[in-house]
Amino acid sequence: MKVKVGLVQESPVFFDKDKTLDKTEALVRQYANEGCQLLMFPESFIPGYPRGFDFGTKIGRRTQQGRELYAKYYDNSIDVEGPEIKRLEKLAKTNTVYLVIGITEKQKTNNSLYCSMVYISPTDGLLGVHRKIKPTGSERLIWAEADGESLVTYQTKIGRLGGLICWENYMPLARMAMYQKGVEIYLAPTADSRDGWTATLRHIALEGRCFVLGCNQYFTKDMYPEEYKKLVVDASEALCRGGSIIVNPLGEVIAGPLFDKAGLLTAELNLNELTESKFDFDVIGHYSRNDIFKYQAINQPDTRAEKN
Repeated sequence: MKVKVGLVQESPVFFDKDKTLDKTEALVRQYANEGCQLLMFPESFIPGYPRGFDFGTKIGRRTQQGRELYAKYYDNSIDVEGPEIKRLEKLAKTNTVYLVIGITEKQKTNNSLYCSMVYISPTDGLLGVHRKIKPTGSERLIWAEADGESLVTYQTKIGRLGGLICWENYMPLARMAMYQKGVEIYLAPTADSRDGWTATLRHIALEGRCFVLGCNQYFTKDMYPEEYKKLVVDASEALCRGGSIIVNPLGEVIAGPLFDKAGLLTAELNLNELTESKFDFDVIGHYSRNDIFKYQAINQPDTRAEKN
């Protein structure tokens, strides 16, 4: 079985969810027409990853301007029970394409935000959500932590999908939670554009014997609206160089990394390679030592499957 996948290395219309959804629709229509069966967008693509912002915060002090900025971020974030997800479900169905999109998520039950990625099927709509279990550094100012219920995988017609967001991928036990569920197409949206990120994703592919798709955005300082440019005056012009990449189950780079420009990175995945790669290493099979090591991810759900 072969699956054509595409990584959308683009920038949002920053802090404007409606205009970013408009842009997302245009990109999906364009790239679905090129034969992509799965399209993946970067971390917090909607409404944008607030690189360089401090939200007016120092230890022991917060400013009113920072609170107002957080409130605007909250207003432009996505409720997975709201109309924005319905719009994305219709987009996936109309274009017969699976969508995995990084969002900042808000919930009706609280005023906290989560760094999330949503999985949307062209036949079943929203399959579910993964929420980042550990925001990194100053991300903890704006994003809450999720629990084991967010360590999800989905059995679909194009393979078993799952993954982690950005530096969650440096958490060995979080990766193991994905491997235990038999992930085949491992999705890693990120905001990390360092050269070392390529090595990280190659390691995950070798360790998990899965395809790894790492999607980042290309973002420059001039893409910020004027009202936000004053917050990043000391930053370099290239805020995020991209670096989207696709790796096969033997750790070989089959597309990318794509740096210093926006664009679509595509590859055709031969799912037969999954079995072939496990001939000499299978982290949850013949290379495991369950007589020595015991591991359980608390509250991790069972693998979910499409209904159709």
